[in-house]
Amino acid sequence: MITFKSTCMIVPNEPTPNGLLLLSECDQVMQWTHAPLIFIYKPNNNTIKPFSIETMKNSLGRALVHYYPLAGRLHWIEGGRLQLHCNAMGAQLTEAYSESNLDEFGDFTPNGIIQHLFPRVDYSSTSIEERPLLLVQLTRFPCGGLCVGIAISHIVVDGWATLNFTNAWAKLARGEDLGCDEMPFHDRTMLRSHEVPPVRPRFEHISFTKPPLLIGCSDTKAEQEKETSAVLLKVTKEQIEVLQKKANQNMVLARPYSRYEVVAGHIWRCACKARANDDCQPTRVSFSTDCRNRFKPPLPQGYFGNVIFTAVTSPCLYADLLSKPLSYAAGKLREAIERVTNEYITSALDFITSQKDVAPLRKNFHIRGYTEAPFLGNPNVFIGSWINLPLN
Repeated sequence: MITFKSTCMIVPNEPTPNGLLLLSECDQVMQWTHAPLIFIYKPNNNTIKPFSIETMKNSLGRALVHYYPLAGRLHWIEGGRLQLHCNAMGAQLTEAYSESNLDEFGDFTPNGIIQHLFPRVDYSSTSIEERPLLLVQLTRFPCGGLCVGIAISHIVVDGWATLNFTNAWAKLARGEDLGCDEMPFHDRTMLRSHEVPPVRPRFEHISFTKPPLLIGCSDTKAEQEKETSAVLLKVTKEQIEVLQKKANQNMVLARPYSRYEVVAGHIWRCACKARANDDCQPTRVSFSTDCRNRFKPPLPQGYFGNVIFTAVTSPCLYADLLSKPLSYAAGKLREAIERVTNEYITSALDFITSQKDVAPLRKNFHIRGYTEAPFLGNPNVFIGSWINLPLN
């Protein structure tokens, strides 16, 4: 049971730039809903000082001075695209109390109870022009623990940008100042197509094509309607080392397969084994790649926006994935990763620019799941990784 004490709007503590901030083509194809993030702070009377809601309000107001786009609002424009109005309307902050202690939430597997620990956005009764881009919920527990739940617009930021913001905010909440190297970079024109219309992409961008269907099915409706559940499976360092040894055994490679390549390959093969009905079933894996350092020259470290592009493996057959060694799946993933070069990314930007309407490209999630977005599940897999994100 969660009791909500107060909700207020936090605006930047100082005047901030006012006007339109151009969104990149990479921003335009993100889902327009909010991504959730939860930080759990267990009670430790020896190291944690009492934390007041006023500290949170003041530090968030300071953070929004530097990260002022999060205090703005989105607006629809033609072609299914969006504009960001930097108007300092603010971010929403809610203070709440839980009747349950932290240990009663178990391992925090995503479920109906956990959803009460981050702000819920009402998409049905508010227009996009009214919705805050950043919503925060501070929940206190009887045991003395805290939870900071965040809902943040994916049109405006990706994982790297979100965590750069939260790390900066945490530093300000501790009473410290931000260094010059911690300041965000807001010029998004670096990720806009520089081609003169008509734009002609140089590559085939299969990430925007429909994934394979189950053999014998003409659509994905039956699979989409199936009930799903969330499960946490913990993988040990030793287990990963075993997978890496197995994948790299008897292989002559310029560099061994990475943790990500072998774990993702293992997940792909396990999914195929669990679903196997037909050896001739085609399947592919999609995954997000952070491209900040793939551009030439690389983007500034503090680039604040979306710089993730979807990489897709070439279609494989269940029979090949299950009969061949782990190195086969890992190799297909590496091919997809290495395909995402500076030239490929700029071609993807050109491809998005060439679309009169970007709505069909948008990975658009509804509060209860997919609406008209491409279904990426059975017989396919989408794998996300937070391995390298600056998260503690």
